[in-house]
Amino acid sequence: MESQLNILAESLDKKLEVLKEIQKYNTEQEKSFLGGRADLDSFDEAVEQKGQLIEKLLKLDSGFEAMYARLSEELKGNREKYAEQIRVLKQKVTEVTELGVSVQAQEERNKKLVEEYFARERAGIRDGRKSSKAAYDYYKNMSGSGFVPPQFMDSKH
Repeated sequence: MESQLNILAESLDKKLEVLKEIQKYNTEQEKSFLGGRADLDSFDEAVEQKGQLIEKLLKLDSGFEAMYARLSEELKGNREKYAEQIRVLKQKVTEVTELGVSVQAQEERNKKLVEEYFARERAGIRDGRKSSKAAYDYYKNMSGSGFVPPQFMDSKH
């Protein structure tokens, strides 16, 4: 039983490490969109790395939950015997939860940065199209291609 509790604790430690890595990549993503310019290569690389870390995190979660489900009944009957290990596990779960909330907040901030960047880019493209159309219309008018000769002129002499 003690070795299984140690495995749960190690699993939580690994989750903390993975969450810290995700947090690091979130910071890189944030840097790639600060200052109004975007480093899309850096952003894409961070997304790729985070995807792998999230898969690892999901595997750790499922393994932890499966082992905890097997141990929960035995822990209920022997709380006093494993009190210290249970206390350590609770503390680690709290740390994982707090870091998870922090990562989610980072993700939300990054999402807003990306949305703002692409909204600015779309507006710039729209303005560019309007300017191009105005310049084309001006050129067309000035070159005379928009000139229509009078239609009701008597052509008899």
